[in-house]
Amino acid sequence: MLLLGIDLGTSSVKVSVVDAQTQRSVASAVYPETEAEIIAVKEGWAEQSPDQWWEHVKQAILKCHSAGNYNSKDIAAIGIAYQMHGLVLTDKNQHVLRNAIIWCDSRAVEIGDKAFKEIGEEKCLSHLLNSPGNFTAGKLAWVKENEPAIYDKVAHVMLPGDFIAMKMTGETTTTVSALSEGIFWDFEENELSKDILNYFGFDQNLFPEIKPVFSNHGLLRETTATRLSLKPGIPVSYKAGDQPNNALSLNVLKPGEIATTAGTSGVIYGVSDTLSYDQESRINSFAHVNYEEAKKRIGVLLCINGTGIFNRWIKNIVGNNYTYSGLNEAAAKVPLGSDKLFALPFGNGAERMLNNKMIGGHFINLNFNIHTTGHLVRAVQEGIAFSFRYGLDIMRENGIMPSVIRASRTNLFLSDVFAQSFANVNNVSVEYFDGDGSFGAAVGAGIGAEIYDSAETAMNDRQSSGIIHPENVNKYDELYGQWKNLLLEKLSDTVTKKEKAISVS
Repeated sequence: MLLLGIDLGTSSVKVSVVDAQTQRSVASAVYPETEAEIIAVKEGWAEQSPDQWWEHVKQAILKCHSAGNYNSKDIAAIGIAYQMHGLVLTDKNQHVLRNAIIWCDSRAVEIGDKAFKEIGEEKCLSHLLNSPGNFTAGKLAWVKENEPAIYDKVAHVMLPGDFIAMKMTGETTTTVSALSEGIFWDFEENELSKDILNYFGFDQNLFPEIKPVFSNHGLLRETTATRLSLKPGIPVSYKAGDQPNNALSLNVLKPGEIATTAGTSGVIYGVSDTLSYDQESRINSFAHVNYEEAKKRIGVLLCINGTGIFNRWIKNIVGNNYTYSGLNEAAAKVPLGSDKLFALPFGNGAERMLNNKMIGGHFINLNFNIHTTGHLVRAVQEGIAFSFRYGLDIMRENGIMPSVIRASRTNLFLSDVFAQSFANVNNVSVEYFDGDGSFGAAVGAGIGAEIYDSAETAMNDRQSSGIIHPENVNKYDELYGQWKNLLLEKLSDTVTKKEKAISVS
């Protein structure tokens, strides 16, 4: 019996077909091969086409089939992981009304901040576990305020994974986990937040039927099954945001367990059994994949927008002479600290851990006579590791104290320079597990289709594939102190400029 996992990322779609019994991937594919476009009509905006997502999903599935390693009619269930916090709007005929406003879009910051104050900061934090900030609810409010003709046609408000499941099945469903990441869910009342609905004037009927993460979200339509060489009627039996799903794939299900990933954005994700929150909403709390009202499992998430995208940017800048592995090799030849070259990786929108400030990306101390491509790349990867330390210190303030963090050997963790820098500056070991987001989505499908008894039993046999221990901790602590001072200077400059702008106006 086979399981199909779909991971809808910002840069591409990856799919994997996994043998349910052995939990080994029999084939995988990525589409498109070049990274998908982020549409930025204005500074701070970020959009993508949901219809293009769907096309990429179909092409990735067909590409996976083309390997010829399995009979596609043996696939028994489908799971979907997806980029979090995106807003997808469709009309009564399930047609997309506008581009999706995705996770790194910053247009709703002021809308969310105003709601935080007017609903009441303590009430938002205790009931929503977050400020409305720059999440899906604020983005929907922006559309309502700025595009009323579109808003009037909205029949379904969805997260990206809800949309892909709808395209496959014709049914619209969502989950508590999805609603919580959109800041629509009231954890105290265990229902859609009346505070959010009333404050923004949202109709409750715009939101799909709520189902458990692991459940039947609809059956594959015959026309779609024929197009994708799949068996009609198999269930979409799992949907989860990419970070809860990554945690599932790494067997991070119990309180105290911690996962990390460093793709386009960077995340540390820990599991708690309390309705915990950060007073400044710099880190965020959502319902984990195994959340239940009677057995609370909360995913506490640190997100840094500008991680892998900064690494991709530097690759584009230095040209096509380098592959990613070539860049990693060049960085490894440069001494730690990059000969006093520092990089701030904050050029991809407002950063929640910086209180939603936008300070941009920066190189500092650049010397044209000393610094080479290797220096630039190492400074980028060290700067990303330092930004993880800044965020992890906030998580430590909130009681999350990891000694080991689990990761898959993908994206930036393919770089020995980055992986070792991450371990060193955070003074934690990094334990690797095989598998990625599409693997997690496939196993999630098996849990939802009751091929496995539970999430815990499905992950019982997961074995570590390696571990990195911290080294040169004192030296990296010193370098981090220098980097942090540069960051605080930029944050101070941003506040000063904003105060001057207000005084002038």
